[in-house]
Amino acid sequence: MSEVVYRSEVRVERVRGPLRKATIPGEAEPVHFCVHGAIAEHYKVPPDAFPRHATTIDYLVSSAVG
Repeated sequence: MSEVVYRSEVRVERVRGPLRKATIPGEAEPVHFCVHGAIAEHYKVPPDAFPRHATTIDYLVSSAVG
C-alpha cells in the first residue's frame, strides 16, 4: 500500500443562511460560497439577501473540467 502523498486541510464554516466561508490551501484569503440565479430561486433566497458568490457545485464542476 502506498503512503499518503497529500492531505488537503480545508475548513468550511457557515457565516449565515447559504453563505459559507472556506479556508483552502494555496489561497491567501478565504473563499466564499453562496447561491445565485436558478439555485437561489429554487431555495427561495431573495436576490439581494446575500452577496452573490459561486456555489459549491460551481467549484466542483470547474475543478473536474480543469
